[in-house]
Order: sequence, then structure tokens, then C-alpha cells
Amino acid sequence: MEVSNAMVRLHKEQFGRGPTSARSDFAGRDVIVCVLESVLLPAETKMVQLGDQNRVRDSRVTYQAATAGDFVAVVEGIVGRKVRAFASGVDPDKDVVFETFYFERDGDTDGESPVA
Repeated sequence: MEVSNAMVRLHKEQFGRGPTSARSDFAGRDVIVCVLESVLLPAETKMVQLGDQNRVRDSRVTYQAATAGDFVAVVEGIVGRKVRAFASGVDPDKDVVFETFYFERDGDTDGESPVA
């Protein structure tokens, strides 16, 4: 819940409004995915209605790349693990954002698991 609340707060700070719902779950032991719904700004919603989903997607991904450090730092502080990789995705048609954090494992230098 703490990760979800932090993602809502960061989205509100970055975009001027937060999502209406957020849920964060571990996907295995090394990944957290946070799903945020009802995230688009009114202007972005209009762009989607005009068929300009790609522009919404491109701008959202650019904003997230610019602020990735803020998102990573907050999640590392909450979880107490180093984030190896962070990715943000948006589905403009469904008005959903996915924030995905991939953590390093203790003692791993590259985060890879040995292949059995």
C-alpha cells in the first residue's frame, strides 16, 4: 500500500492530478508492478478521442524518463532494496499506467539468476 500511495503522490506532483486508483503487487520476488487507473489529463483524454494515442504515449514515457530517479528513490526507500531497472508504460485507450520496478538481489552484480 505504501508503494501505491507513493506512486499516486508522485503522479499528482508530476502531472497536477493523481490517478483514481492504484494497486501495487510483487510479481515474483524481484519485481513490483504498480497499476494506476484514470490517470490521463483532460487534454490527453481529448487527444485519445481524436485518435492521437501515440502522442499521449510518447509524452508520458518522456515525462517518466525525466523523473525516473524520483520514482526509483521513493520505491528503494520503501522496499529497502536497490532498483536495477525501472519502466513506465501507458495504455491511453484504457487510461492505465504501469510502473514496474526490477530489484537487484543481494550479492548479485547483474540481477541474473543462474540457469538450471
